[in-house]
Amino acid sequence: MGLTGSSVGVHCAESVSPAICFDEEEIVVALAGNPNVGKSTVFNGLTGMNQHTGNWSGKTVSSAYGRCRSEDTRFVMVDIPGTYSLMAHSAEEEVARDFICFGSPDITVVVCDATCLERNLGLVLQVAEVTDNVIVCVNLMDEAKRKGIHVNLNELSKKLGVSVVPCVARNKKSLSSLLNVMDKLARGRNKNSVVPVDYSEAIEKAVSQIENAIGDTKIKVKTRFASLRLLEGDEAIAEEIYRLLGLAGGDIEKIKAVSQAAKDELARIYPNEGLHDAIVSSINERAAEICSSAVTYSKKNYDSSDRKIDRVLTGRVSGYAIMLLMLTAVFWLTIVGANYPSDCLSRLFMSFQGVLSGFFERIGAPEWLHGVIVLGAYRVLSWVVAVMLPPMAIFFPLFTLLEDVGYLPRIAYNLDKPFKKCNACGKQALCMAMGFGCNAAGVVGCRIIDSPRERLLAILTNNFVPCNGRFPTLIAVITMFFVVSESASFVNSVLSAVILMLFVVLGVLVTFGVTRFLSSTLLRGIPSSFTLELPPYRRPQIGRVIVHSVFDRTLFVLGRAAAVAAPAGVIIWLMANITIGDASILSHCADFLDPLGRLMGLDGVILIAFILGFPANEIVLPIILMAYTAQGSLAEIGSLVSLRELFVSHGWTWLTAVCIMLFSLMHFPCSTTLLTVKRETGSLKWTVLAAVIPTAVGMAACILLASFARLFGLV
Repeated sequence: MGLTGSSVGVHCAESVSPAICFDEEEIVVALAGNPNVGKSTVFNGLTGMNQHTGNWSGKTVSSAYGRCRSEDTRFVMVDIPGTYSLMAHSAEEEVARDFICFGSPDITVVVCDATCLERNLGLVLQVAEVTDNVIVCVNLMDEAKRKGIHVNLNELSKKLGVSVVPCVARNKKSLSSLLNVMDKLARGRNKNSVVPVDYSEAIEKAVSQIENAIGDTKIKVKTRFASLRLLEGDEAIAEEIYRLLGLAGGDIEKIKAVSQAAKDELARIYPNEGLHDAIVSSINERAAEICSSAVTYSKKNYDSSDRKIDRVLTGRVSGYAIMLLMLTAVFWLTIVGANYPSDCLSRLFMSFQGVLSGFFERIGAPEWLHGVIVLGAYRVLSWVVAVMLPPMAIFFPLFTLLEDVGYLPRIAYNLDKPFKKCNACGKQALCMAMGFGCNAAGVVGCRIIDSPRERLLAILTNNFVPCNGRFPTLIAVITMFFVVSESASFVNSVLSAVILMLFVVLGVLVTFGVTRFLSSTLLRGIPSSFTLELPPYRRPQIGRVIVHSVFDRTLFVLGRAAAVAAPAGVIIWLMANITIGDASILSHCADFLDPLGRLMGLDGVILIAFILGFPANEIVLPIILMAYTAQGSLAEIGSLVSLRELFVSHGWTWLTAVCIMLFSLMHFPCSTTLLTVKRETGSLKWTVLAAVIPTAVGMAACILLASFARLFGLV
């Protein structure tokens, strides 16, 4: 795979984005690395704002690619998903493996963490088996220096046989040396002489047999790499290798026969998973040998401070206590911080509504058109934006900040045992945490779970933790019925946060229960094991956190919600304004659902509000208010005291308040989340179950509570 002259060719990026092709003169660089090594920081530092995102062809895994250039060369940087190994187990690792092995990158840059180099070198050694055009970028050199870790870069380069470049990715100037080495390798001025891993005598003999069978057949990966992959028996990668050999004119039948004979012989020597373990063991031994000569430590206990903190944050008692305190603090900051901007946005949108109404009046538009567009679509859309944007703009940066500091993996560690008892995966804790911001984001986050069964468990139960769209209803009901007054005092805000936290903990407990039930019935199976990395604690990059959380999470989720909110507004307005007999369609629907609502401790108006709130949970309370006051459009929520009086006059009690909170916590996901479930699973069956399961649990919980309260005369 040369890099000079005509060998570069035209790169049509099927594996990046089906709409993009690269110029002949551009060099395609795969940016690889383990998770949490600063790979994306390197990518952002090199490409700046010249970036694009999309999905890998045929995958739901997101991609990012961008352009940068040296004095002589133009590069296309492809930020592939983080992976620990080319022996893929998850969708992200499959994408990373396939692009490195078969995506024809001209150069592969493997980003490593200088503070834990030995673990990262396993991927470097595997990539070196694929191609000679490898650059090792040793990132976080500043943290290594702080911890007394010295990396002998010359020795490391000599041992690996590839170029090694140090950098501190947060400092963009330090990336210039990486760009220079990329330019030299692209123009053939740097020659790699990769040192291969020495496997056992039996494995080396089998590799030689397959390499001899392949002969002079020219394929775009090394024959040593192809031979190892054929021995491992991964059907997907073996099929691709055979396809490439066939295109290059290889004798496929001969190669298959030799490969099978070699595999049979190795199966006798390495039964069960022995061959895989032997290959991994050889790679790890080689990585340890390299690090023993290239890395020295001036501080014997360089990570002692991290371990002391871990003993507290992952302790049996202190770990859970700190998690609850952290959760309460995040909710409190979100509640207090979102009130004022939400109110400002609401006033802004309402003032612009007056402008729109004036415009429709001036052009002489019919009343129904004004109602559908302004009082229906626009008002609901403005409600969603005003209520969703501020909490998300606060919650997502806080969430990303905890991720950047290194605390979220500790949460997964703490919750691994409870999920393991449910026959699920500890990584589900991270997806569950994402669901607090948005359940759709939580469902997407389930991609990090390798096992398809455990991924489905996480997807089906993600809705039991409330997203920020359900917080307004929960907070308003808590404030009206369980907090002394609506004044914005510190005590009241903390009390609201504590009660909200208790309901969230209830949602987590229900998640455990339903996960256990599903894993014992519909999704039986043994929980898989996984390697959970506890990264070192790091100083957060505040600017990057804000940009990443606002643009990649907040605005993305808000855009999805807004896309379904406007059509929902039209439907709500039509139902409230089209009458049959002497009542609107909305009233007829509420009357029809009233018996079921009463059984659940609610009423028909509340149930129809939840149903019409399917596109966006934020509009549930305004719909209830609209129905109670018989208005023809979405109503403004005024003083919470007056709102409480209105609800009490329509029969609300403490039981109604608790039941509406329970059903808000446990009911069908919003349309955005269900669309995401459909996209992630590709199955209508699982999408329907994702709606039915939480709704059934919520209805059962409300009916049981209401029956108990009535039986003992508590209402």
